[in-house]
Amino acid sequence: MQVPHLPVLRLGRNYESLDKLEIKDHRTGEVKAVVSTINAGILRKDFRKLGEARAALKKFTVSQLIEMSAKAGELFLNGTLPLGDKGHTQSAEEYIATLSATSGLPHVMVRRNMAKIHYALTHLGEILNGLSRGLDMSILDAGFGEQFGTKLSFFPTCQALGLVMPSNSPAVNSLWLPAIALKTPVVIKPGRDEPWTPFRLIQAFIAAGVPAEAFGFYPTDHEGAAEILKTCGRSLIFGDKATMAQYADNPAIQLHGPGWSKILIGEDQIENWRDYIDVMVASISDNGGRSCINASAIVVPKYAAEIADALAQKLGPIVPKKNDDPEAKLSGFANVKMADFIDAQIEDGLKTPGAVEATAKYRNGPRKVEFEGGVYLRPTIVQCDSFAHPLANKEYLCPYASVVQCPQSEMLSQIGYSLSVSAITKDEKFIEQIQAFPEIERLNIGPVSTMAISWDQPHEGNMFEFLYRRRSIERGW
Repeated sequence: MQVPHLPVLRLGRNYESLDKLEIKDHRTGEVKAVVSTINAGILRKDFRKLGEARAALKKFTVSQLIEMSAKAGELFLNGTLPLGDKGHTQSAEEYIATLSATSGLPHVMVRRNMAKIHYALTHLGEILNGLSRGLDMSILDAGFGEQFGTKLSFFPTCQALGLVMPSNSPAVNSLWLPAIALKTPVVIKPGRDEPWTPFRLIQAFIAAGVPAEAFGFYPTDHEGAAEILKTCGRSLIFGDKATMAQYADNPAIQLHGPGWSKILIGEDQIENWRDYIDVMVASISDNGGRSCINASAIVVPKYAAEIADALAQKLGPIVPKKNDDPEAKLSGFANVKMADFIDAQIEDGLKTPGAVEATAKYRNGPRKVEFEGGVYLRPTIVQCDSFAHPLANKEYLCPYASVVQCPQSEMLSQIGYSLSVSAITKDEKFIEQIQAFPEIERLNIGPVSTMAISWDQPHEGNMFEFLYRRRSIERGW
């Protein structure tokens, strides 16, 4: 049987390229799909039509697009949708199995990611209400209006939202979903190994009534990605520290790099550390440790060795399981070289004095293992004597965390940037200091997983404020 072909979607029009890449099962090497790819020249040509794409969305009210998004959410979660341009379709269960086979994520994790996306799509009204601080969205339809006794006018900051997506976790696609309801077309460069989720989302939106012209699906190279970032007006990019550094001074590009998320335990709660082990374990290992809001450091004023050992007892014995096992906790690596690199980096870091791997004695074997043809990295907990150690503030695409002992009075000066922090303390003075600390994006107070987010609050940038700006307005007629 012919494998599916995923075409380029040139603002809604299918396009088959001579240049294609194969998406393979990470264990068996079986080809699951071929994907057309294009160069920057085609992108430049298509970008001349971005105004038409925006005009297609402008015909609808925000309220109508919110309703369509909710319908798209149901179709994404449960529906059978087109898969490419050769007559193939894909049910929800087929999507789960295929994404699992090519990305390494177990079925149970794919389902959890699907649920997050479904929630975002079916609660867009609440999400936009939170992001816009209660703005009457009909003001966006008219371009101006009055609310709270104030004249208001907003204008779009871009022709389209460009997206250079990763392959590590399907739920990252939830970040761009509000753009459609905000009448902003999306131009997506999918991750090399994960075209499935953006393609399925696009098909769900189209089936729900959103104009196909509002969507660009452009598998492309580095030059093409740069063209997306340069031309769309507003873009999101995902990558490592080096990638983020290239765009750090460009306010039109929202950066989604390493999260360096952390759990801090205050002096007032450290004697109760055993009560919080399960929260720490979940923060480190949920979603296979692949999220930027997975905790990669546990910062404590004392008992670092004991806490590292307790975490290691829970995480060290975890082994790969079959993809469809509901108890599976580890993700395979579609890119085996990445697993090799991470394993080598950890081993190299352990050669520097001041770090001890706590999981080694509970693992009873190597960190990097093969299972049913796939390559996996088992959990790693490292106790570091300070944040100066090279392994103390690292983040990897697997369950990994350092445990660092640091006086409470020095924690904020040592931890650096953190996307998500869970501060386990009732000390109001310490809480006040943490709330005033500018290097934390998402803050949880109490024994709450770093993975817990509120959709109606900005997670990593406010999409409404990214896509719209307020202007002064006075009408004389």
